[in-house]
Amino acid sequence: MSMDLSDALESYGIESHGLLDQMEAALLAMEANGPDSESINAVFRAAHTIKGSGGLFGLDDVVHFTHDAETSLDAVRDGRLAMDGPLIELFLKCRDHMGALVDASLVGSVPPGLLKSGESLQERLRTSLGQPSSSQADPGVSEEEIERLLLGVGQPPTSQDNRAAGEAWHISLRCGTDLFRDGMDPLGILRYLGTLGELLHVTTLADALPALAELDAESCHLGFEIDLKSALNQAEIEDAFEFVRAFSLVRILPPRSKPEQWAELIRALPEEDDRLGEILIKSGALTRADLAAALGTQVAAGDIRPLGDILVEQLAPREVVAKALEKPELEKPARDNKVQTERHVRVEAGKLDRLINLVGELVISHTVTSLRAEGVADTGLIEAVKTAGRFVEEVRDAALALRMVPIGGTFVRFQRVVRDLSHELGKRIELVTGGSETELDKSVVDRIGDPLTHLVRNAIDHGIESVDERLAAGKPAQGTLRLDAYHESGSIVVEVIDDGRGLNRDRIVAKALVRGLIESDEGLTDQDVYAMIFEPGFSTMEQVSNISGRGVGMDVVKRTIEDLRGTVEVSSRPGAGTTVRLRLPLTLAIIDGFLVAAGGLRFVIPMDLVEECVEMPEPGRRNYTDLRGSVLPYIRLRDLFSAGSAEPERQVMVVVGYAGKRAGLVVDRLLGELQTVIKPLGDIFAPLKWVGGCAVLDIGEVGLVLDVPALVAKAERREGAALRSQPWRGGIASNSANRGLTSEQKNVYIS
Repeated sequence: MSMDLSDALESYGIESHGLLDQMEAALLAMEANGPDSESINAVFRAAHTIKGSGGLFGLDDVVHFTHDAETSLDAVRDGRLAMDGPLIELFLKCRDHMGALVDASLVGSVPPGLLKSGESLQERLRTSLGQPSSSQADPGVSEEEIERLLLGVGQPPTSQDNRAAGEAWHISLRCGTDLFRDGMDPLGILRYLGTLGELLHVTTLADALPALAELDAESCHLGFEIDLKSALNQAEIEDAFEFVRAFSLVRILPPRSKPEQWAELIRALPEEDDRLGEILIKSGALTRADLAAALGTQVAAGDIRPLGDILVEQLAPREVVAKALEKPELEKPARDNKVQTERHVRVEAGKLDRLINLVGELVISHTVTSLRAEGVADTGLIEAVKTAGRFVEEVRDAALALRMVPIGGTFVRFQRVVRDLSHELGKRIELVTGGSETELDKSVVDRIGDPLTHLVRNAIDHGIESVDERLAAGKPAQGTLRLDAYHESGSIVVEVIDDGRGLNRDRIVAKALVRGLIESDEGLTDQDVYAMIFEPGFSTMEQVSNISGRGVGMDVVKRTIEDLRGTVEVSSRPGAGTTVRLRLPLTLAIIDGFLVAAGGLRFVIPMDLVEECVEMPEPGRRNYTDLRGSVLPYIRLRDLFSAGSAEPERQVMVVVGYAGKRAGLVVDRLLGELQTVIKPLGDIFAPLKWVGGCAVLDIGEVGLVLDVPALVAKAERREGAALRSQPWRGGIASNSANRGLTSEQKNVYIS
């Protein structure tokens, strides 16, 4: 299937940025651990591939700049140039410039200012090689040279051409018919080949062109026989055909190839046998001596066979000739030429989103069918629905798995951020990552990049001290910033941890008092105080820097995470560092839910957060109860949502847990487990608290998906308020504190 030019360019852009990320990782590794051949080759391969593919698309600005970078990298590979700190710094800047050039080229125009900054980097690259400052060098063959080569079709090569052809790579290219539709240009291929070396001879073949009446202007029927003099190896030359070799015929012979190799080439070409000898002679691949010998045989023996047959017979053993006469179709070598099927397939994100939506509708349909089937006394139907449900669940899990990506790709981006900011601030900071293989929904990964950037920049600027401060405090000169991710209770936890100075509680309280956020700090826990840093415009910095200090960013962090149905927690120890913990759902689309009813409403509780269900021990109106010796705060959903109908005599409490805290949700009935699709609520329902979305449960019925983290936090606050109102003030502020009470204290607390 062909694709238009925009699709091909988009694919090139994605591929280029992936290669640039690899280049950056290799450069940072060399800066930290010293240069090694594997890292140097990784940087070279990335630049070479970006340049080659850019040449195929005619992105001359990308090719021109990358050519100079590639030249310097080649000097590093040969040992003529040392990959030291300043050169790594220069290549990092070149990497950034290449990314900017790719983005600008894909849009359609490169700003003059970007070209000007590229010229400055190119001058620095030439200076590193000891070359004099010069104007822009031509990275390859010019359009005029290509035209001259193409207009030379049919002219016999000179003896000097033939001698040179023996030392050159011979490339046979038969373009696929969809080449133009795929956004490719044969002249672009030739132009790029000219950057790899010297084009000695190009023969254009039009044998496959149909009659004019049958000609499709959007189809390509051209072929080329090319002699290229280059010092590159075969793998590097093959890279030039990465975007075309899947549906085109490409054969490459190295210099001084053996007769058997030429015979194999002849076998692969689609032209008729009597054309093979002429094609090879026109391309300069065969010498005039070979031609004379062939003609001599033909005249002496009165042989009227095609010249190609005679040449093959002279140049190759008889069994090779027999194989050569088995002429395959063009598509067959093209298929043979394909790279083995890759393990990964790039799929447009929009297609995955549509698949998830369709699976969601399938889950809703099955839920409706299941509820209807339960009302019918048909055992066979109920069993069939349950069987279908198992398959629906497997389809759901498989579809969601397609959107699950490792968070390590996001973590890697911060290696460069930490390096650049620590250099700018004169600090020594090491970034350590853990849990990079932890997977979560791609939509979540895409949206947490900015919050993590804010947190990392704040940790570097506010948290980690300068070298002198750390040494004075008895700490190592180098600070540590850690990014970690792991699964916990059906959620993903992402932590940003630094070993810096920690949060200054007194300064935060003082700032909050000045701004009128609080009237006093009496009764405020550390968590309450630290949560104030997420208030809009809140900052304790005395001076504003170009990195932070304006109070902009932390409120965005909290708002973004809450939009993702997650929470933000902060813990800190003075002089020891700060931990910011982000708790996020695994997926935003489909969950396993637990259906309950309270009053006339139905609610869905995420199953991963349900710990147990118990009967309410007493019908009192308190906000807490004793659950096996532990104080458990609870919330009556009937009261919280003002649900109507008479209250039943017996009620049930669903115990839920989140982030190490527990609470009870008192309901009227338990309706069982179900798969549910979370649908967002409209803006009109924005003031509705404690709800994270809705779910279609049955025809005409909607259930509210409860925001369990918010409910647990509400229950904990109510518990603390209830404890402070008790005559006995033992400092009980949380479930965890209460677990250490004596039995007498618990009796006082519960009564």
